[in-house]
Amino acid sequence: MFKKIIMLIAMFLLTNVSVLTQTVIGKYAGEFMAIGVGGRPLGMGGAYAAIANDVTAGYYNPAGLAQLNYPQLALMHDERYGNLVNYDYASFGLPFDKDMSFGISIMRLGIDGIPDTRNALIDANNDGILDIRDDRLDYDKISYFSNQDWAFYLTFAKRYAENFSLGANAKIIRRIIGEYSATGIGFDIGALYSPFDNFYLGANLQDITTTLVAWNTGRNELVSPTAKIGAAYQVDILGGTVTPALDFDIRFENRRFASNFNIGPVSFDMHAGFEYNFKNIFAVRAGYNDVKQFTLGAGVKLPKLNIDYSFARFNMSELDRLPDTHRISLILTLEEPKFLR
Repeated sequence: MFKKIIMLIAMFLLTNVSVLTQTVIGKYAGEFMAIGVGGRPLGMGGAYAAIANDVTAGYYNPAGLAQLNYPQLALMHDERYGNLVNYDYASFGLPFDKDMSFGISIMRLGIDGIPDTRNALIDANNDGILDIRDDRLDYDKISYFSNQDWAFYLTFAKRYAENFSLGANAKIIRRIIGEYSATGIGFDIGALYSPFDNFYLGANLQDITTTLVAWNTGRNELVSPTAKIGAAYQVDILGGTVTPALDFDIRFENRRFASNFNIGPVSFDMHAGFEYNFKNIFAVRAGYNDVKQFTLGAGVKLPKLNIDYSFARFNMSELDRLPDTHRISLILTLEEPKFLR
Protein backbone atom coordinates (compact mmCIF):
# COMPACT_ATOMS: atom_id res chain seq x y z
CA MET A 1 0.00 0.00 0.00
CA PHE A 2 2.83 2.37 0.90
CA LYS A 3 4.54 1.69 -2.46
CA LYS A 4 1.32 2.55 -4.30
CA ILE A 5 1.11 5.87 -2.47
CA ILE A 6 4.72 6.71 -3.39
CA MET A 7 4.03 5.84 -7.05
CA LEU A 8 0.92 8.05 -7.04
CA ILE A 9 2.89 10.99 -5.64
CA ALA A 10 5.69 10.43 -8.17
CA MET A 11 3.20 10.39 -11.07
CA PHE A 12 1.66 13.61 -9.76
CA LEU A 13 5.09 15.29 -9.60
CA LEU A 14 5.87 14.20 -13.17
CA THR A 15 2.55 15.66 -14.29
CA ASN A 16 3.49 18.98 -12.68
CA VAL A 17 6.83 19.00 -14.51
CA SER A 18 5.20 18.26 -17.88
CA VAL A 19 2.98 21.33 -17.65
CA LEU A 20 5.61 23.62 -16.18
CA THR A 21 5.92 25.63 -19.38
CA GLN A 22 2.33 26.83 -19.05
CA THR A 23 2.38 27.12 -15.27
CA VAL A 24 3.20 29.98 -12.93
CA ILE A 25 3.96 29.82 -9.23
CA GLY A 26 0.79 31.40 -7.88
CA LYS A 27 1.86 33.50 -4.92
CA TYR A 28 -1.11 33.42 -2.51
CA ALA A 29 -2.90 30.99 -4.88
CA GLY A 30 -3.98 28.90 -1.89
CA GLU A 31 -4.53 31.75 0.54
CA PHE A 32 -8.23 31.04 1.03
CA MET A 33 -7.23 27.70 2.57
CA ALA A 34 -5.13 29.50 5.21
CA ILE A 35 -7.98 31.40 6.90
CA GLY A 36 -8.58 28.79 9.58
CA VAL A 37 -11.63 26.98 10.95
CA GLY A 38 -13.27 26.35 14.32
CA GLY A 39 -14.02 28.77 17.14
CA ARG A 40 -11.58 27.15 19.56
CA PRO A 41 -8.42 27.23 17.38
CA LEU A 42 -9.27 30.63 15.91
CA GLY A 43 -9.71 32.07 19.41
CA MET A 44 -6.16 30.84 20.08
CA GLY A 45 -4.77 32.61 17.02
CA GLY A 46 -4.70 29.40 14.98
CA ALA A 47 -2.02 27.80 17.17
CA TYR A 48 -3.51 24.32 16.95
CA ALA A 49 -1.15 22.00 15.05
CA ALA A 50 0.05 20.31 18.26
CA ILE A 51 -3.28 20.01 20.09
CA ALA A 52 -5.72 19.25 17.27
CA ASN A 53 -7.76 16.47 18.87
CA ASP A 54 -11.25 16.99 17.45
CA VAL A 55 -12.85 16.86 14.01
CA THR A 56 -11.17 20.15 12.96
CA ALA A 57 -7.88 18.22 12.95
CA GLY A 58 -8.64 17.38 9.32
CA TYR A 59 -7.71 21.00 8.62
CA TYR A 60 -4.99 21.78 11.20
CA ASN A 61 -3.20 18.45 11.46
CA PRO A 62 -4.73 15.30 9.94
CA ALA A 63 -2.83 13.11 12.44
CA GLY A 64 -4.96 14.56 15.26
CA LEU A 65 -8.09 12.94 13.84
CA ALA A 66 -6.85 9.66 15.29
CA GLN A 67 -7.67 11.06 18.75
CA LEU A 68 -11.42 10.81 18.08
CA ASN A 69 -13.28 8.25 20.16
CA TYR A 70 -16.79 9.19 18.98
CA PRO A 71 -18.15 10.48 15.65
CA GLN A 72 -18.12 14.28 15.44
CA LEU A 73 -19.76 16.89 13.24
CA ALA A 74 -18.55 20.52 13.08
CA LEU A 75 -20.16 23.61 11.53
CA MET A 76 -18.94 27.21 11.27
CA HIS A 77 -20.14 30.42 9.62
CA ASP A 78 -18.05 33.56 9.27
CA GLU A 79 -19.04 36.93 7.75
CA ARG A 80 -16.26 39.40 6.96
CA TYR A 81 -15.86 43.02 5.92
CA GLY A 82 -19.41 44.13 6.60
CA ASN A 83 -20.96 40.82 5.43
CA LEU A 84 -19.29 41.22 2.04
CA VAL A 85 -17.44 37.89 2.26
CA ASN A 86 -19.08 34.68 3.48
CA TYR A 87 -16.97 31.81 4.75
CA ASP A 88 -18.54 28.47 5.66
CA TYR A 89 -17.09 25.22 6.95
CA ALA A 90 -18.44 21.76 7.75
CA SER A 91 -16.69 18.53 8.66
CA PHE A 92 -17.44 15.02 9.85
CA GLY A 93 -15.08 12.60 11.55
CA LEU A 94 -15.58 8.88 12.13
CA PRO A 95 -13.37 6.65 14.31
CA PHE A 96 -12.82 3.19 12.86
CA ASP A 97 -11.49 0.01 14.46
CA LYS A 98 -9.05 0.49 17.37
CA ASP A 99 -6.68 3.10 15.99
CA MET A 100 -7.92 4.66 12.74
CA SER A 101 -10.19 7.56 11.79
CA PHE A 102 -11.70 8.93 8.60
CA GLY A 103 -12.96 12.42 7.93
CA ILE A 104 -14.36 14.79 5.33
CA SER A 105 -14.23 18.59 5.43
CA ILE A 106 -15.76 21.23 3.15
CA MET A 107 -14.90 24.94 3.00
CA ARG A 108 -16.41 27.68 0.90
CA LEU A 109 -15.26 31.30 0.64
CA GLY A 110 -17.58 33.38 -1.51
CA ILE A 111 -18.54 36.86 -2.63
CA ASP A 112 -22.00 36.75 -4.15
CA GLY A 113 -24.07 39.23 -6.15
CA ILE A 114 -21.20 40.89 -8.07
CA PRO A 115 -22.64 43.07 -10.90
CA ASP A 116 -21.52 42.19 -14.44
CA THR A 117 -21.91 45.29 -16.63
CA ARG A 118 -20.04 44.02 -19.68
CA ASN A 119 -23.26 43.65 -21.70
CA ALA A 120 -24.85 46.78 -20.28
CA LEU A 121 -22.51 49.42 -21.72
CA ILE A 122 -23.98 51.91 -24.20
CA ASP A 123 -22.46 53.57 -27.27
CA ALA A 124 -23.87 56.97 -26.32
CA ASN A 125 -22.18 58.92 -29.17
CA ASN A 126 -22.61 56.25 -31.88
CA ASP A 127 -18.86 56.35 -32.49
CA GLY A 128 -18.24 52.68 -31.78
CA ILE A 129 -16.85 53.40 -28.32
CA LEU A 130 -18.75 52.02 -25.34
CA ASP A 131 -19.25 54.56 -22.56
CA ILE A 132 -18.37 53.33 -19.06
CA ARG A 133 -20.13 56.08 -17.12
CA ASP A 134 -22.60 54.81 -14.52
CA ASP A 135 -25.41 56.97 -15.89
CA ARG A 136 -25.02 55.42 -19.35
CA LEU A 137 -25.67 51.80 -18.49
CA ASP A 138 -28.60 49.70 -19.63
CA TYR A 139 -29.54 48.42 -16.19
CA ASP A 140 -31.85 45.79 -17.62
CA LYS A 141 -28.79 44.06 -19.09
CA ILE A 142 -26.80 43.89 -15.84
CA SER A 143 -26.29 40.32 -14.63
CA TYR A 144 -24.71 39.02 -11.44
CA PHE A 145 -22.08 36.41 -10.66
CA SER A 146 -20.17 34.96 -7.71
CA ASN A 147 -16.54 34.52 -6.83
CA GLN A 148 -16.30 31.15 -5.07
CA ASP A 149 -13.42 29.15 -3.64
CA TRP A 150 -14.14 25.58 -2.53
CA ALA A 151 -11.92 23.02 -0.81
CA PHE A 152 -12.83 19.40 -0.05
CA TYR A 153 -10.60 17.43 2.35
CA LEU A 154 -10.61 13.64 2.66
CA THR A 155 -8.68 12.64 5.79
CA PHE A 156 -7.20 9.39 7.07
CA ALA A 157 -5.39 9.08 10.42
CA LYS A 158 -3.86 6.20 12.34
CA ARG A 159 -2.50 6.00 15.88
CA TYR A 160 0.72 3.95 15.89
CA ALA A 161 1.40 4.33 19.61
CA GLU A 162 -0.31 5.96 22.56
CA ASN A 163 1.81 9.08 22.01
CA PHE A 164 2.30 9.06 18.21
CA SER A 165 -0.03 9.26 15.22
CA LEU A 166 0.16 10.02 11.51
CA GLY A 167 -2.44 11.34 9.09
CA ALA A 168 -2.91 12.47 5.50
CA ASN A 169 -5.29 14.60 3.46
CA ALA A 170 -6.25 14.34 -0.18
CA LYS A 171 -7.92 17.60 -1.13
CA ILE A 172 -9.80 18.86 -4.14
CA ILE A 173 -9.81 22.59 -4.89
CA ARG A 174 -12.47 24.25 -7.02
CA ARG A 175 -12.36 27.98 -7.87
CA ILE A 176 -15.08 29.81 -9.81
CA ILE A 177 -15.32 33.44 -10.90
CA GLY A 178 -18.06 34.16 -13.41
CA GLU A 179 -17.68 31.85 -16.40
CA TYR A 180 -14.09 30.97 -15.47
CA SER A 181 -13.15 28.05 -13.24
CA ALA A 182 -10.18 26.06 -11.99
CA THR A 183 -9.63 22.65 -10.41
CA GLY A 184 -6.73 21.34 -8.34
CA ILE A 185 -5.72 18.30 -6.32
CA GLY A 186 -3.31 18.40 -3.38
CA PHE A 187 -1.99 16.30 -0.50
CA ASP A 188 -1.10 16.99 3.15
CA ILE A 189 0.79 14.81 5.62
CA GLY A 190 0.66 15.35 9.39
CA ALA A 191 2.26 13.94 12.54
CA LEU A 192 1.43 14.31 16.24
CA TYR A 193 3.84 13.30 19.01
CA SER A 194 3.89 13.63 22.78
CA PRO A 195 7.45 13.01 24.05
CA PHE A 196 6.30 13.26 27.68
CA ASP A 197 3.13 13.93 29.64
CA ASN A 198 1.25 17.13 28.77
CA PHE A 199 3.77 18.25 26.13
CA TYR A 200 2.75 17.97 22.48
CA LEU A 201 4.48 18.47 19.14
CA GLY A 202 2.71 18.65 15.78
CA ALA A 203 3.62 19.08 12.13
CA ASN A 204 1.47 19.39 9.03
CA LEU A 205 3.14 19.48 5.61
CA GLN A 206 0.51 21.06 3.38
CA ASP A 207 0.47 20.78 -0.42
CA ILE A 208 3.48 18.53 -0.07
CA THR A 209 3.61 17.64 -3.78
CA THR A 210 3.05 21.27 -4.83
CA THR A 211 -0.62 21.58 -5.76
CA LEU A 212 -1.50 22.30 -9.37
CA VAL A 213 -4.59 24.47 -9.95
CA ALA A 214 -5.62 24.40 -13.63
CA TRP A 215 -7.88 27.15 -15.06
CA ASN A 216 -10.14 26.63 -18.05
CA THR A 217 -8.38 29.63 -19.64
CA GLY A 218 -5.24 27.54 -20.10
CA ARG A 219 -3.41 29.15 -17.19
CA ASN A 220 -2.09 26.89 -14.42
CA GLU A 221 -1.02 27.95 -10.93
CA LEU A 222 1.10 26.13 -8.38
CA VAL A 223 0.36 26.26 -4.65
CA SER A 224 3.74 25.92 -2.94
CA PRO A 225 4.20 23.64 0.09
CA THR A 226 3.71 25.03 3.58
CA ALA A 227 5.16 23.45 6.73
CA LYS A 228 3.06 24.06 9.85
CA ILE A 229 4.92 23.12 13.03
CA GLY A 230 3.69 23.62 16.57
CA ALA A 231 4.19 22.89 20.23
CA ALA A 232 1.87 23.08 23.24
CA TYR A 233 2.00 22.34 26.95
CA GLN A 234 -0.84 21.70 29.38
CA VAL A 235 -0.65 22.40 33.09
CA ASP A 236 -3.30 22.07 35.78
CA ILE A 237 -3.72 25.33 37.70
CA LEU A 238 -6.47 27.48 39.23
CA GLY A 239 -8.90 24.56 39.25
CA GLY A 240 -8.62 24.06 35.49
CA THR A 241 -6.14 23.46 32.67
CA VAL A 242 -3.96 26.13 31.08
CA THR A 243 -2.64 25.48 27.57
CA PRO A 244 -0.13 27.82 25.90
CA ALA A 245 0.58 26.97 22.25
CA LEU A 246 2.89 28.25 19.54
CA ASP A 247 2.84 27.48 15.79
CA PHE A 248 4.92 28.60 12.83
CA ASP A 249 3.92 28.52 9.17
CA ILE A 250 7.00 28.10 6.98
CA ARG A 251 6.37 29.04 3.35
CA PHE A 252 8.56 29.10 0.24
CA GLU A 253 6.79 31.77 -1.85
CA ASN A 254 9.29 34.60 -1.34
CA ARG A 255 6.93 36.54 0.94
CA ARG A 256 9.26 39.36 1.93
CA PHE A 257 6.67 41.83 3.22
CA ALA A 258 3.49 39.85 3.98
CA SER A 259 5.14 37.74 6.70
CA ASN A 260 6.42 38.11 10.24
CA PHE A 261 10.00 37.62 9.03
CA ASN A 262 11.86 35.91 6.21
CA ILE A 263 15.21 34.42 5.28
CA GLY A 264 15.53 34.97 1.56
CA PRO A 265 12.54 33.31 -0.17
CA VAL A 266 11.57 31.38 2.98
CA SER A 267 9.02 33.17 5.19
CA PHE A 268 7.85 32.51 8.74
CA ASP A 269 4.46 33.40 10.22
CA MET A 270 3.65 32.94 13.88
CA HIS A 271 0.48 31.81 15.65
CA ALA A 272 0.45 32.16 19.43
CA GLY A 273 -2.43 31.09 21.64
CA PHE A 274 -3.55 30.55 25.21
CA GLU A 275 -6.50 28.68 26.68
CA TYR A 276 -7.86 28.31 30.19
CA ASN A 277 -10.33 25.42 30.47
CA PHE A 278 -12.30 25.10 33.70
CA LYS A 279 -13.14 21.43 34.35
CA ASN A 280 -14.10 20.93 30.71
CA ILE A 281 -17.21 23.08 31.27
CA PHE A 282 -16.18 26.45 29.86
CA ALA A 283 -13.02 27.98 28.41
CA VAL A 284 -11.55 31.41 27.66
CA ARG A 285 -8.90 32.01 25.01
CA ALA A 286 -6.60 34.62 23.52
CA GLY A 287 -4.09 34.68 20.69
CA TYR A 288 -2.20 36.45 17.94
CA ASN A 289 -2.30 35.13 14.37
CA ASP A 290 -0.30 35.25 11.16
CA VAL A 291 -2.12 38.30 9.75
CA LYS A 292 -1.27 40.36 12.82
CA GLN A 293 -4.68 40.09 14.46
CA PHE A 294 -5.29 39.86 18.18
CA THR A 295 -7.92 37.24 18.88
CA LEU A 296 -10.19 36.42 21.79
CA GLY A 297 -12.50 33.50 22.32
CA ALA A 298 -14.72 31.56 24.66
CA GLY A 299 -16.39 28.19 24.66
CA VAL A 300 -18.94 26.20 26.60
CA LYS A 301 -19.41 22.44 26.65
CA LEU A 302 -22.96 21.11 26.83
CA PRO A 303 -24.00 17.45 26.70
CA LYS A 304 -22.79 16.26 23.26
CA LEU A 305 -22.39 19.87 22.03
CA ASN A 306 -19.50 22.33 22.09
CA ILE A 307 -20.24 25.98 21.28
CA ASP A 308 -17.20 28.15 20.56
CA TYR A 309 -16.88 31.84 19.71
CA SER A 310 -13.88 33.81 18.47
CA PHE A 311 -13.27 37.49 17.85
CA ALA A 312 -10.53 39.05 15.71
CA ARG A 313 -9.49 42.65 15.07
CA PHE A 314 -6.89 44.00 12.69
CA ASN A 315 -4.23 46.12 14.37
CA MET A 316 -5.03 49.29 12.43
CA SER A 317 -5.94 52.89 13.23
CA GLU A 318 -9.57 53.81 13.89
CA LEU A 319 -9.80 55.70 10.60
CA ASP A 320 -8.87 52.78 8.32
CA ARG A 321 -9.85 49.82 10.48
CA LEU A 322 -11.64 46.96 8.77
CA PRO A 323 -14.79 45.62 10.47
CA ASP A 324 -14.19 43.16 13.30
CA THR A 325 -14.59 39.46 12.57
CA HIS A 326 -16.92 37.28 14.67
CA ARG A 327 -17.04 33.50 14.30
CA ILE A 328 -19.27 30.90 15.93
CA SER A 329 -18.73 27.18 15.54
CA LEU A 330 -20.52 24.08 16.78
CA ILE A 331 -19.15 20.58 17.37
CA LEU A 332 -21.67 17.79 17.88
CA THR A 333 -20.25 14.62 19.44
CA LEU A 334 -22.28 11.41 19.25
CA GLU A 335 -21.14 10.50 22.74
CA GLU A 336 -23.05 7.28 23.32
CA PRO A 337 -21.74 3.80 24.18
CA LYS A 338 -22.87 2.33 20.86
CA PHE A 339 -20.71 4.87 18.96
CA LEU A 340 -17.58 4.49 21.11
CA ARG A 341 -14.46 3.46 19.20
